Amino acid sequence: MEAVTLSVAAIEAVEGMQEETIALLKTLCAIPAPSHREERRAAFVRDWFVSNGMQAEIDEALNVRCPMGLEAHEDIVVVMAHTDTVFPDLEPMPMREEGGRLYCPGVGDDTANLAALMMLARWLRDKKPRCGVLFVANSCEEGLGNLKGCKAIMKAYGPRVKAFVSLDGGVEHVCAKAVGSCRYRITARTKGGHSFASFGNRNAIAVLAELVTALYAQTVPQNGDSLTTYNVGVISGGTSVNTIAQQAEMLYEYRSDDADCLAAMGSQMQRILAEHAHEDARVEVELLGIRPCAGKVDPDAQSALENAGCAALRRYAGSVPMICSGSTDCNIPLSMGIPSICFGVYRGEGEHTREEWIEPASLESGMKAALSVILNWFEA
Repeated sequence: MEAVTLSVAAIEAVEGMQEETIALLKTLCAIPAPSHREERRAAFVRDWFVSNGMQAEIDEALNVRCPMGLEAHEDIVVVMAHTDTVFPDLEPMPMREEGGRLYCPGVGDDTANLAALMMLARWLRDKKPRCGVLFVANSCEEGLGNLKGCKAIMKAYGPRVKAFVSLDGGVEHVCAKAVGSCRYRITARTKGGHSFASFGNRNAIAVLAELVTALYAQTVPQNGDSLTTYNVGVISGGTSVNTIAQQAEMLYEYRSDDADCLAAMGSQMQRILAEHAHEDARVEVELLGIRPCAGKVDPDAQSALENAGCAALRRYAGSVPMICSGSTDCNIPLSMGIPSICFGVYRGEGEHTREEWIEPASLESGMKAALSVILNWFEA
């Protein structure tokens, strides 16, 4: 496959839909969608698809599925953009326009790509697919969403999926290598007591502090050019300044783009927990989420998909995209041996912060690049 050269009609169509795309983006931004709470945004997306003459339904995982040609073809290509954001807000977040930028938490990641997917799917509505094409506005990509939406799609269609494209991020990178991760809640419990009268009793916060120190002293495994990381992102517990803490907990994760290194980090964590066990303290470990590394993917098919994505971004978005590793919806199909790439349609900064912004004008070129890839699976 390759980056398809867009016809004059396709170019004019993308250019002509920009005002509506930006209006749709603003509407979507005003519908809060934290992971596991995407009901309202999913309902809007489904109703939008249906009102624009397409088949659409919401599944049990809160994915919006918009199929084209699935009944006529065995092979399927999945094109998705996620509906959830990292922000817990259930009320609309502030939006403003200034200096050619549109500011709003979640405006780029991944709402801009979601709006682009919806608009491009509508334009392709009357085109003839070469295979089944499943457009998905998927749930639970972020954080502890644990890729729930993508997992549901791949469970339902996995054996039929021959390629997978996630519209996520911007136009500067093509993510083609899966960073796996394991995430835990680690809780320490002790007898505790009064800070003076019970001085000497084990303190749950001190138990966790000891574990954090040991975890941060570990040496990460290395396999070729692999990258492996770890992080304690949240820690909490205790009752008051004059109380020996009875309970404390932390959120801990480790990541790697190499499956063997990811497994080694798990073994190291278990060793550290065993080496720092105390008779007067109970440590509980709860697995919160796993994102797999890539499995064995046909190198030629994967390279062809990567090259098509990079060529499209160079030609239509004017970027020089880098092939990178990442933790995205692609983790699931890549772990199943399915060629997959992830790239986006906008220029902007500040994703996962409340200062996030995009350049709305950049959507036009980014959408042309996305269409250049997707048209591989439609008749000319």
